Amino acid sequence: MTEKYKKQDLSRVSCLSVAPMMDWTDRHCRFLHRMLSRETLLYTEMVTAPALVRGGAVHLLDFSPEEHPVALQLGGSDPEELAEAARLGQAAGYDEINLNVGCPSDRVQSGTFGAVLMKQPGLVADCVAAMREAVSVEVTVKCRIGVDDQDPETVLPDFLDRIRGAGVGRVTIHARKAWLQGLSPKENRDIPPLDYGLVLRMKQAFPDLHLSINGGIASLPQAVELLEAGMDGVMVGRAAYHAPTDILAAADRVIYGHDAPVTDPVAVARGMLPYIERHLAQGGKLAQVSRHMLGLFAGRPGARHWRRVLSEGAHRPGAGPELVEAALSDLAQAA
Repeated sequence: MTEKYKKQDLSRVSCLSVAPMMDWTDRHCRFLHRMLSRETLLYTEMVTAPALVRGGAVHLLDFSPEEHPVALQLGGSDPEELAEAARLGQAAGYDEINLNVGCPSDRVQSGTFGAVLMKQPGLVADCVAAMREAVSVEVTVKCRIGVDDQDPETVLPDFLDRIRGAGVGRVTIHARKAWLQGLSPKENRDIPPLDYGLVLRMKQAFPDLHLSINGGIASLPQAVELLEAGMDGVMVGRAAYHAPTDILAAADRVIYGHDAPVTDPVAVARGMLPYIERHLAQGGKLAQVSRHMLGLFAGRPGARHWRRVLSEGAHRPGAGPELVEAALSDLAQAA
């Protein structure tokens, strides 16, 4: 763990975080987001404990030092296996280890982890207790308000009480139920109604817990409203991916009180060029990085052309930083 991000620092930076999102928040995405905000807490895609412990896929833990503060999200339901995966995460240098108790996908359910674990709070408590015993970095949980026909008013406080008893001090709550039967993972992100009021009441009921709220948060002003309403933190998902500048460029000023100017997305795009060059030199492809940059100018003049140039050209053989330069040049003309 870096000296900079101890428990009290993570509590501070987690005022705003970017949600773990499968196929989206990989190391290239996180590097881009870190260029927009120095402080916002970033999360990996979910990495399954079996993949690390049984499959030996430790390459999934690779990240750049510039990404700090950065948390590893694990999926699993076996306490010993999760403890070993947490050890691997700590050894790799992550600042926090997070347990996924929120993902509703069929693949996750079949592995008995993710949102289905809301039905087994005792097992979740055993898992986080084993993880905390194994590592010195902070262990946290991301959960839903309930699943299927559960009554969130009853289930959620019991769940929080159980994991608090196991030593968890920081929890992110996705303010929707997950329906494990009948809704796809995509539908589970939109169809179950949001219940911000319940999550706010949980903060009142558990004042000693650091609680972040997640789900449907679409703007930085909305994040500020939820913080002012009493939440300790706000986690933003798809909005931070599709319009990263809108969410993150002013975050260091608005959320963390820095005097630094709002980050310029053009400067960020140019700042990605050395990173892209290193990635290509290691055998990578431009599209692996540039796909995360498509929304950098969302809502700004020339944004559609920027997306088209990158999306159409990045997959071509030999595509490199000059494509990004060309897209920036076109963007300047459009502005």
